Amino acid sequence: TVHPRLPAPAELFVLLCALAAASRADVAEEEDVLVLKKSNFDEALRAHPHLLVEFYAPWCGHCKALAPEYAKAAGMLKAEGSDIRLAKVDATEESDLAQEFGVRGYPTIKFFKGGAKDSPKEYSAGRQAEDIVNWLKKRTGPAATTLTEVTQAESLIADSEVAVVAFFKDVESDGAKAFVQAAEAVDDIPFAITSADGVFSKFEVSKDSVILFKKFDEGRNTFEGELSKESLLSFIKANQLPLVIEFTEQTAPKIFGGEIKSHILMFVPKASSDFQEKMDQFKKAAEGFKGKILFIFIDSEIDDNQRILEFFGLKKEECPAVRLITLEDEMTKYKPDTTEITAENIISFCTAFTDGKLKPHLMSQDIPEDWDKSPVKVLVGKNFEEVAFDPAKNVFVEFYAPWCGHCKQLAPIWDQLGEQYKGSSDIVVAKMDSTANEIESVKVHSFPTLKFFPAGDERKVIDYNGERTLDGFTKFLESGGKEGGAPAGDDEEDEGEVSTFDFPRHPRRQPDFQ
Repeated sequence: TVHPRLPAPAELFVLLCALAAASRADVAEEEDVLVLKKSNFDEALRAHPHLLVEFYAPWCGHCKALAPEYAKAAGMLKAEGSDIRLAKVDATEESDLAQEFGVRGYPTIKFFKGGAKDSPKEYSAGRQAEDIVNWLKKRTGPAATTLTEVTQAESLIADSEVAVVAFFKDVESDGAKAFVQAAEAVDDIPFAITSADGVFSKFEVSKDSVILFKKFDEGRNTFEGELSKESLLSFIKANQLPLVIEFTEQTAPKIFGGEIKSHILMFVPKASSDFQEKMDQFKKAAEGFKGKILFIFIDSEIDDNQRILEFFGLKKEECPAVRLITLEDEMTKYKPDTTEITAENIISFCTAFTDGKLKPHLMSQDIPEDWDKSPVKVLVGKNFEEVAFDPAKNVFVEFYAPWCGHCKQLAPIWDQLGEQYKGSSDIVVAKMDSTANEIESVKVHSFPTLKFFPAGDERKVIDYNGERTLDGFTKFLESGGKEGGAPAGDDEEDEGEVSTFDFPRHPRRQPDFQ
């Protein structure tokens, strides 16, 4: 038997290096971001113990907006010599990977630690390079970096939009421990701790302190009060965002994912001659509501912002304008009595809100003269109660948005249903444009929403959850709302629905904007 010659040790080493290089070469890079496929995904996990992976779609607007910041973050980490790498997967091409990791919207970003594939952590911070880097460092290192040199502190502050630094002579004190607990709870801001005399001296700190450094407004805020995790988090929440923040694709996650759920929005053309004057008044009013109400301005001339104006029943010709919204379980909107934007008026408006003295603003169009002439009746805010809760009628209503593709697909079927029951004495088929009309008794979270208001004095409301076909609707109506009705308490959003305020509130979801 002839045995093949085994390679000599030197040859074996060269061979192994070549194989390793060939293996690594399979993972291509674009702007410092690894390009992953099913064929190289496992190899990438083995090669990189800390890997952030974006699942994207080439057509997705949010993915396109994220791309330069994602690449910038990858470059920042690479330049530092970090072992954290960023990668991306085209989920439209790699559908098996997308399915394996439960990708339902774009972009979906997951962090894989230690090469483990089974339990990646969902990325939960902002969409700017600095946010991404800070979040990753929190996931792979200490919650608070120890600073021993002045240059370290200077670099951290210079490189960060916001940074929180604790000055403690004893880093094992109860206050220092509370600070570390707070640091562990915040993903998107770097925290550091120091006991070095030189750092104390450089930043003119003479006693134990926690200081939030920022590149806007006052520049720095010093914590005052009793040190606890909760009090520190409240301090950070109140000071980490600018007094007034512009709504953009990049700031949306910070705005809508933050702790402050009451937002006052000023819609104003950024190019207008009095823009700065309005901003100064708005910012002056904001000073008294830090940590309570987030002050946001929206450039009313930008095309991408027109959907938001529409949501508030505004046209850009009506701007500048101010509205207030709460984003708790139910979204509630408020409108000031005056259109004049002054600090005094805004303070008065916000104070009335925090005191619980404001009534929600419900939009309504005027009742069309021919609202009941067609088989499908046209409802608006001003005639909804009278028609929908008529005790002698069974009323089936479609709540729609003019721009919603699913609503457009449903329209001809809904018209057929109206035609089928136009001669009925007790069944009414109706529709309401929910982008221009709101009612207190029914909250619409997605489009289209279909609800049935059966005859009687009980003011019952039954959600339709069946097939969107003429046959499905007919069986539902003939069964008195039983066949195809949603089970009690079922308020799940259907795959064929679009959230009412989808773009700003849910940056990942991709509605059907036909």
